[in-house]
Amino acid sequence: MSSDPIIRLRNVSKRFGKTQALDQVSIEVPPGVVFALLGENGAGKTTMIRILLGLETPDAGTAEVLGLNSKADSLEIRRRIGYVAERPTLYDWMTVDQIGWFAAGFYAPGYLENYRSYIRQYELDPNQKLKNMSKGMKAKVGLSLAMSHNPSLLILDEPTSGLDTLVRREFLESMVDLTANGRSVFLSSHQIIEVERVADIVAIVRGGKILLIESLDELKKTSVEVTATLQPGNLPFEIAGPVVHREVSGRQARILIRGHADDVRETMLQHPAVQSVDVATPSLEDIFIAYMKSESVPSFVSDASGVKVS
Repeated sequence: MSSDPIIRLRNVSKRFGKTQALDQVSIEVPPGVVFALLGENGAGKTTMIRILLGLETPDAGTAEVLGLNSKADSLEIRRRIGYVAERPTLYDWMTVDQIGWFAAGFYAPGYLENYRSYIRQYELDPNQKLKNMSKGMKAKVGLSLAMSHNPSLLILDEPTSGLDTLVRREFLESMVDLTANGRSVFLSSHQIIEVERVADIVAIVRGGKILLIESLDELKKTSVEVTATLQPGNLPFEIAGPVVHREVSGRQARILIRGHADDVRETMLQHPAVQSVDVATPSLEDIFIAYMKSESVPSFVSDASGVKVS
């Protein structure tokens, strides 16, 4: 398998009127991973996907998918990938089987057989009309349609929005099976808890800017949630180091800092204003919220021995 990025954005910017949807975004996604793009609604996730698919033209920068230019080769990109939108357009008057037969006309032989295999796997009734199906069942139809030509890349834009918890988990965990078979998944979502179960690499976007791109394992290994009890009185409590976010209420301080737990605990206990310290590994949701609240994003080097408090 090639190690070349399956998706590459270079300094991509896009503005709609007075809104800067994307601001100098650069991303590279390796093959064979679940890449999760996390951000609140309006952060720029859908704009990024539309640029990758050639449905929007960036004001600056370049986008590539499968080594193809998103602007010049948009039709070929959409032919070769699978794409599931947040609100997939389906012909509601068709049955589950009919829409697969219809879609098969746009792809090579074998598509319909693959589609029917997927709908059996998802326990969908081939004779049921789409208009009578729940949103979760329609999401499974959309995923079956997107995968039946065996694409090497799936791009999913909030595919589980509005689904119940069980269906959402089942849907996302099926992404792991895809990467096990050598495919790649680019997943845009704000369902942080579910994404944590399946993502290999996460990127956080806020206001059109990328705040971080990192493997999930490394991100959690080098993020520390600190709960500190401060000494009585008004001793200064300033922290120098890769602090993502801190909140102080009375004598309690909660801090999310990039570093290693033992180093952070030791340096915090040396602070004259600190009476006691508890450290924990934060969840991805904790990390995401801290980055959403942060006023400035720290640069982080994995050797965190240089973390200092003062």
